[in-house]
This record gives sequence, C-alpha cells and structure tokens, in this order.
Amino acid sequence: MLSMKMPVEKRTGQNGFTLFELIVTLGVLAILVMGTIPLAQNAAKRQKELRLRESLRLMRNAIDEFHRDTVGACPLGAISNQTAGQGGATNIPADPRSRVVIDDCKIFDTENIDRYPPDLESLVKGVKVKPRGLNVQQRGVFDEKNATEINQQKEITKIYLREIPVDPMTGKNEWDLRSSFQAKDAGSWDEINVFDVRSKSEDEALNGDKYSDW
Repeated sequence: MLSMKMPVEKRTGQNGFTLFELIVTLGVLAILVMGTIPLAQNAAKRQKELRLRESLRLMRNAIDEFHRDTVGACPLGAISNQTAGQGGATNIPADPRSRVVIDDCKIFDTENIDRYPPDLESLVKGVKVKPRGLNVQQRGVFDEKNATEINQQKEITKIYLREIPVDPMTGKNEWDLRSSFQAKDAGSWDEINVFDVRSKSEDEALNGDKYSDW
C-alpha cells in the first residue's frame, strides 16, 4: 500500500530574538531613558526659574512705582496729612510716570526717610493717593474754588501688587527682604522699609548662580 506523504513546508522568520539581542536592546533603551531624564528635569527647573524671574520683576516694579508716588507726598517727619503741605518735598520734581501722589503720611515713620514701602503687604492692601498736581500744595495754580472742589475728592486707594507671589523654588510666598540701608548680603531684614526682594532658596540655578543672588 502506497503511503501518501504530505510535503513539509519550512518555516522561516519564526525563531525570535536571541538572549544577546534582548540584552543589547534593553541596554539601548536604558541609555535613551537615562539620557532623557536630565533633559526633563532641566526643562522643569528652567520653567521654575522663568517664574522666579517674573515674580521678582513684578515685585521690584511695584516697589519702584510706590517710591515714585512718594515724591512730594510728605515732608520728613510728617505723621499726618495736615502737615504734609508745609514745606518739605513739594519742590522735588516728580517722575513723569507717576500720575498720583501718596496721601497717607502715617505709613511712613522717621526711620523710613527714603520712602520705600514699609512691607510687601502694603503693596497688596494699597494706600490712599490723590492725583498728582491736583492738590492745594501748589498754590497759585488753582483758584480757591478749584481748591475746595479738590479737597472734596473721593478717597482713592491705589494697589501696587495684586498678590504676593509664591516663590517657585520654595513653594511659599515668603521672600528675603532688604531695606535701602542694607547690603544684599545682610543677615536679616531691619524692617525699616522694603528696597529689594530676593528668593530664600539657597539652591543653584542652571547657570551656576544662587537663586538668592538674583
């Protein structure tokens, strides 16, 4: 009896990867992953640094704007608005960018002769101001009727900073402050005024500088 043998087809390409090939592939993948981790970390750190620079810029601009609005506000030693018009700083030229003058001399004490904000909170809460040039201190510019109308103006409060920003490096809205009478490397704030603000983080930036030196 003749037996019928079915032809056997040879299978090709079904052997899979060898152990060596798997080891090489996993090694390459590991190198790629390890190489992308520092890039991702640096990208995240760079974003935080950009936010820190922007926060410092906003606060420093607010401090400078406050200081511009104090020109002509109160003579040295004034503690009330009643004494603000008697001599003093009325003849000091104002910065053309300043549209108002601070009208609350009680926020200044005798130590804060440079007239920077007493703290960051005062920039957020705002201070009483009046339009620059529209006041009775400049006698001869307005007649008596205008002066009376000006004195009856509605009280205006100017806010210099929407909120105290969070330091992206520390995660807190706490900052290292310096007055106009202190060096940047002073140990602690003397609480006279706020001339500059810096990060409390002692970490190093991507460029090698400390964030506290920015």
